[in-house]
Amino acid sequence: MEKNNEVILQMDQITKSYGTLLANDRVDLTLKKGEILAVLGENGAGKTTLMKVLYGLEQANSGNIKIRGKDIHVKNPAHAIAEGIGMVQQHFMLFDPFTVAENVVYGNEPKKNVFFDLKAANDLVAELSQKYELPLDPKSKIEGMPVGLRQRVEILKVLYQNTDIIIFDEPTAVLTPQEVRELLRTMKHLAASGKSIIIITHKLNEVMEVADRALVMRLGKLVGNVNVCDTSIEELSFMMVGRQLVDKTLPEVEQSLDVLVVKDLSLKTKDGGDVLSDLSLHVKGGEIVGIAGVSGNGQSELVECIFGLRKADKGSVKVKDKELFHAPVKEVRNSGVALIPEDRYIWGSAVDATITETAIMSHYRKPEFSKKGILRTKSLKQFAQRLVNEFSVKTDNIADKTGSLSGGNTQKLIAAREISQETPLLIASEPTRGVDIGAMEFIHDKLIEKRSKGDAVLLISSELSEIMKLSDRIYVIYDGQINGEFTRGNVDEEELGLLMVGGKKQ
Repeated sequence: MEKNNEVILQMDQITKSYGTLLANDRVDLTLKKGEILAVLGENGAGKTTLMKVLYGLEQANSGNIKIRGKDIHVKNPAHAIAEGIGMVQQHFMLFDPFTVAENVVYGNEPKKNVFFDLKAANDLVAELSQKYELPLDPKSKIEGMPVGLRQRVEILKVLYQNTDIIIFDEPTAVLTPQEVRELLRTMKHLAASGKSIIIITHKLNEVMEVADRALVMRLGKLVGNVNVCDTSIEELSFMMVGRQLVDKTLPEVEQSLDVLVVKDLSLKTKDGGDVLSDLSLHVKGGEIVGIAGVSGNGQSELVECIFGLRKADKGSVKVKDKELFHAPVKEVRNSGVALIPEDRYIWGSAVDATITETAIMSHYRKPEFSKKGILRTKSLKQFAQRLVNEFSVKTDNIADKTGSLSGGNTQKLIAAREISQETPLLIASEPTRGVDIGAMEFIHDKLIEKRSKGDAVLLISSELSEIMKLSDRIYVIYDGQINGEFTRGNVDEEELGLLMVGGKKQ
């Protein structure tokens, strides 16, 4: 089908600064009707800032925006939606006490006379959910909902708004291969029906499959504007990071005894339903063990039970032969466990804390950082600066608030903090969620380095490519149970994806 040449969106010379940081430096963007445009770049490159300006979440210092040839100044997201612009956020904008349906229809609720028609809302959301193959119960509350399901709600919100321009910010981060294919097909269908789509993603294979054109940003500037049919993954990655990326192979490491042993772990909901059911696994020293599964199948609860954040109903959790079942978090940490949590903002950092304070969370009681309860300020600052330098965290000052960092740089800071503790066991839960390919490569190298030192890594990730690339062994989790186990190299991505949704190993 021949593409429409009508320009629906034009952003000219967009400049946005935060203090001395120039997030967008005279960036131009055009989007045609029915086009899928990928916006690429490392964390801190300015791509999310550019989209926030378009969606009215941020105001540019200078520049112009035209929608269908008309100059507009997008004041806020409500104004953006009124102009036909919708955005699926990377960090979710949901009301926890509300149901799925209430969140999806919020701001444009179906009415019966003058009252909110909840039944109609439930029916509409159920229909949308089925149509786009994004399974959700319209009556479920957001509170306590896993990350993957929250993202589905965000996607349904934008689809419900019936916008002409849809911005997807990392939309496939928590989907199985089958779900990714469905979502990409949905994007193509939307584009074919005249919708215009902007997708921010680090998954270059998805860009090659779904996008018509790609804009590449680096350090706030536009460095590339290419037709996808005329480029390659290698060229795009080189433009993004300014260097050639090399695939790493896992070095041979002699594995030692079990560091982590989980046996018959069970956890029930308040109404008696099974969250975890007699789940058992083990991780040896010198081994990365991956847990693959669709978000919401017990991964989060498994990590919380191991780390002391939640009390399981029965079972055993041993680290280096020490029983830690029902042990408090402090004892778990002191026993040699570090954790990169799945949500960098809820569990991993405090946005109003300084970068230094976030860097020393869980470290601050160590003798080199405090004496008789008094913090050694100089040592803390030196430590934080070392982590920032070693992990290439982009910041002007370690005294700045953590909330001033981009999402990917916050993730790198948390990974730096946990890996630097040099514990015998590291639990890495979604360690590269929302980070660019350069940062992903760096974090992967650090996990491999930890493995090479003889430590154990338990890797929980919804990125199957990450699981398959890094893991010596893979457990598949489904409905709170282990639904399959593989050693490195003996499973393909398709089969793994099927097991993640409840299929059985052939």
